[in-house]
Amino acid sequence: MRSKTAHKGLRTWIEVDRKAVKHNFNVFEKLIAKRTKLMAVVKSNGYGHGLIDFSREMEKLGADFLGVDSVTEGLALRREGIKLPILILGYTLPEMVAAASANDISITVSSFEIIRYIAANSKNFSKPLRVHIKVDTGMHRQGFLLRQQKTLISKIKTQNAKIVVEGLYTHFASAKNPAFPKDTLAQLAEFKKWIAAFQKEGMRPMAHAAATAGCMLLPESHFDMVRIGIGLYGLWPAAEVKEFLKKKISLEPALVWKSIITEIKKLPKGSRIGYDLAETLDKESKVAIVPVGYWHGYPRALSSIGRVIVQGQMSRLRRNGSRLRSANGQVGGQAKVIGRVSMDMITIDVTDIKGVSLHDEVTIMGKKITAEELGALTDSSCYEIVTRINPLIKRIFT
Repeated sequence: MRSKTAHKGLRTWIEVDRKAVKHNFNVFEKLIAKRTKLMAVVKSNGYGHGLIDFSREMEKLGADFLGVDSVTEGLALRREGIKLPILILGYTLPEMVAAASANDISITVSSFEIIRYIAANSKNFSKPLRVHIKVDTGMHRQGFLLRQQKTLISKIKTQNAKIVVEGLYTHFASAKNPAFPKDTLAQLAEFKKWIAAFQKEGMRPMAHAAATAGCMLLPESHFDMVRIGIGLYGLWPAAEVKEFLKKKISLEPALVWKSIITEIKKLPKGSRIGYDLAETLDKESKVAIVPVGYWHGYPRALSSIGRVIVQGQMSRLRRNGSRLRSANGQVGGQAKVIGRVSMDMITIDVTDIKGVSLHDEVTIMGKKITAEELGALTDSSCYEIVTRINPLIKRIFT
């Protein structure tokens, strides 16, 4: 349980709900067979939730693998005593390959360039290098193409003392809409050709293809391991997936982003607010300052349209259905962002919220104002919203 003083001295902080994380982990564990491994994708600072602490939670809950973007992230986990197998999903600089080998970190091999480097420099490795071969079945990003299959297998076989082919994988380009599975099924069919070709040569690497959406929608894509990212954090990979599965699957957002009110003032009708005097008050108003801005990861695109929840008012509200309402029927606690989002602060309209005080807690994002909603408002996605939260903001696991 979080101490009441855990955020003392902080103007903004992130709270991560361990119970929600466990709930989400269990959801995916139940979707896959016991023989199928679960990789927790913790790249990009744990999707904004904190690389180290979130990885520790995954280790405690029984994840089989961790997926990161770079050797830098992998080494950070090793320094903190994380012992789970780690796969680098992104590009590994040649000069970082030896460090990956020495620290039992597997790397993605998706081009002949890195195979040539390994062949020329394997004498510098303290142990054989574990690799996952990435194949391009239609995403057309990283990976070997089907026409390169024979050449690739031949080169791997000549390097078998230096490379341990631990995995073989691909990534789906459009698995997030259950109404249009054609392209994903075509990728699956091509991936099976790769599996068969490796097996024909006596190699049986761990096959994996499904990320969160694929795991939820296509059991035939589970193979030996699934890679779960956004779903572990309680967020849906797409609105279409949520609509299709919402009666069968429940995800719980784990992250709550909070701040405080640092100043309150009354302004007359006609006052113009913020940079470029972008918004004009149409009545006498009470405004408050919250010390969060685009440096912290609050999108500038939310200028004049974003909303936050003033926690000081929430304790005086009564529940009415799924919405929180004040005694006079108004939506209680919500305050609109007015004017431009600045680098380090926003201005909010608290005119209709009674009893607002200095240092009242403000919820920037959470279960009531979700990352998915903010993504929709900014024409982006929940992925972008959470991963852009500044990593310097303290994460508190509760």
